Amino acid sequence: MAFRNLTRQKKRTVLLAAAIAFGIYIITMINGFTGSFIENVSENFSNLMAGHIFIEGVEKSETGKTLSLVRNDDVLMSAIEETETPWKYITKRSDMNVTLIFEGETAHQTVTGADWESEEYFKERIILTQGTFADLQAERQGIILSDKVADKLNIQLGDRVIVKCQTYTGQQNVGEFVMTGMLVDSSLFGGSAAYANIGYVNELLNLQPNEYMSMGIYLEDPNLIDDTAVSLYEDLKFKVDVFERNTEDDDENPIIAMLEQADEEEWDGLRFRLVTLNDVMKEVQQIVDVLNTAALIILLVLFAIIMVGVTNTFRMVLMERTKEIGTMRAVGMQRGIVRKLFLYEAFFIAVIGVIVGLILASITMLILMQINWGLETPAFMLMKNGYMTFKLPAWQVLLNFGIVSVLTLFAAFFPSNKAAGLQPADALRSTK
Repeated sequence: MAFRNLTRQKKRTVLLAAAIAFGIYIITMINGFTGSFIENVSENFSNLMAGHIFIEGVEKSETGKTLSLVRNDDVLMSAIEETETPWKYITKRSDMNVTLIFEGETAHQTVTGADWESEEYFKERIILTQGTFADLQAERQGIILSDKVADKLNIQLGDRVIVKCQTYTGQQNVGEFVMTGMLVDSSLFGGSAAYANIGYVNELLNLQPNEYMSMGIYLEDPNLIDDTAVSLYEDLKFKVDVFERNTEDDDENPIIAMLEQADEEEWDGLRFRLVTLNDVMKEVQQIVDVLNTAALIILLVLFAIIMVGVTNTFRMVLMERTKEIGTMRAVGMQRGIVRKLFLYEAFFIAVIGVIVGLILASITMLILMQINWGLETPAFMLMKNGYMTFKLPAWQVLLNFGIVSVLTLFAAFFPSNKAAGLQPADALRSTK
């Protein structure tokens, strides 16, 4: 009977269901985007940083400056072996902040040095628009720059660019790079890393050929990051001096906490710092939490407005069906059944609206997922190989459905309660 009543005023039913569908459509799109946000950004960061777990050696100079350096990694490799770390790739890199100079133009840049012969996997993840990694490996002083930096310097393949930098101890040094490739600046805010050969980067940093700044451990399963990091950390604690990973303030970024710890504490010799991709992603997770909270607020605001319409609609329904309700009550229908009749109508409208909203959102997601947005978009880090992805947990759908159902039933409760309270005689005498 409740479903039949909805068909009596089709236009009104369609408008209410459409309003609910619109709200569900918006919230589902937001939830779907945030559901894959962390996964995509984590994967892209792990490819750019070449690892899930990172171990860095830290020394303190006579002036109190912290220096990043791994002189001998035997103890690190031993810990990896003893803990049976499920690694897929192990990378060794050196980074430096430099100033590039070409024909009077300058650009500040972070240069990452790596052994590209052992990083075949990550070479495939870095998309070059000009040149190749083979060109980089063939030229000891080769460098791959982002398109934005290359445009700023007005530099072409084969051009030589002067580099000003500091050695790892802080002394000024000058060198020369040869541009052998160009990549798309895939960072959200610019400043993509440049890539060079670790041998020449170490020379500019005044490091020995077998030394480097940080080790990256790329795991077979990213879900094992935290457990693996704990095992490695506990093993290293008994072998070398390591920075404490746990901070008193859980809201503080773990990496920032360890950097502050290095500035404040004193120690002799080499000390190791272990961080994970999840530490790096902590603030990204906060962004996702903010987006989900904002989505929930949007849902509540939208449906607060929609529920006003639901309440007014059912008041009109009550006025239109006053005599009908009086007749049903006169032939023995109980008050509770009248109330349930109105509530069932509201619930069916909510169900229809939710289903339509989910269908529309699913169609939109499928269409967007087929579009290749390219690698040049600033939002590349949020995508998977240039494609948008959406991930909508079942619990999120059920939660949204529950919220919509409760709000719709609440909006219809007062008119339904008033309908249930009508006296049969008064309702039959009504002229409305």
